[in-house]
Amino acid sequence: MTLLIATALARSERPTAALIRDHFFISTYRETIMRSLIMCLMLATASMTAANVAAALPAQATTYVREVPVPVHYRTAKIEGLDIFYREAGPADAPVVLLLHGFPTSSHMFRNLIPLLADRYHVIAPDYPGYGQSASPDHSNFAYTFSGVANIVDRLLDHLAVESYAMYVMDYGAPVGYRLALKHPERVSALIIQNGNAYDEGLKEFWDPIKTYWSDGSKKSREALSGLVTLETTKFQYTDGMEDVSRISPDNWVHDQALLDRPGNKDIQLDMLYDYRTNVPLYPAFQSFFRERKPPTLIVWGKNDYIFPEAGAHPYLKDLPNAEIHILNSGHFLLEEKLDVAAPLINDFLNRNVAKK
Repeated sequence: MTLLIATALARSERPTAALIRDHFFISTYRETIMRSLIMCLMLATASMTAANVAAALPAQATTYVREVPVPVHYRTAKIEGLDIFYREAGPADAPVVLLLHGFPTSSHMFRNLIPLLADRYHVIAPDYPGYGQSASPDHSNFAYTFSGVANIVDRLLDHLAVESYAMYVMDYGAPVGYRLALKHPERVSALIIQNGNAYDEGLKEFWDPIKTYWSDGSKKSREALSGLVTLETTKFQYTDGMEDVSRISPDNWVHDQALLDRPGNKDIQLDMLYDYRTNVPLYPAFQSFFRERKPPTLIVWGKNDYIFPEAGAHPYLKDLPNAEIHILNSGHFLLEEKLDVAAPLINDFLNRNVAKK
């Protein structure tokens, strides 16, 4: 109808009143119909679930539909008089996955992995005393030992009423977790081992000056290890041996170093390094646990790790011959570089061995 009016004007003809009336009547009718259709569509869309919306979209558009990540909770519990921080996510009634961090970091090292597990698992990642957001009492008033740390984690799990768990152990997390396993072997449903040692073969040249400190306990040997808590070494742990350093966020060493530089924290770290000597005599007991309990085990190891080299990964197969082992071209903190490789392996392993059937 608009075209008729325009044509009439182009011919220098005056549109008749009837023509104009008909035009506005039809336009108004058309707008009313369109508004009704839009309102029906909006009401129908509002009643649809996310899954139905995704199904209704064209195939090429469904790639833009994203699930909302499972929320992570940041909590603190009073354990033996200390504030112990932990990250928690996932369904409360789901199988528990316990994430045990290494040196010099905290549960922060699992920040990217947790949301990838928490859709099906109840994930708990504590900070040890002296690490991350947990309390850091002066080392003259609190004994920083692996036995003590394992006990704190054990008490935290009791506080949370956790009776069974798969353990992800890395670096310091290995002796902490294995001490828990010796105490409660029946509670360990599975093991995920990432650059965490339980065999003499894994203690190479990096450990030589630390072994000197173990042997004499002298102030001189202690001070010789001071470089292990410097920014240079912290950055080295994140970047050495990585296939693609551009994938490693500098936030890692900035975050860890800020915590290492807190007053008194250097002594905490040196105390822990000295006490690591108490883990080595327990290696045979750890290995007996592996042989006797035979927990389902996944080994994901950064082969270029100077601190816990690949030589420490393969001896596990002597006691856990059915363990699944993946040696990745990465370094110490492989989750920072190879999360896209490691996470599917971890989820697949847990789904086959731990998930509710």
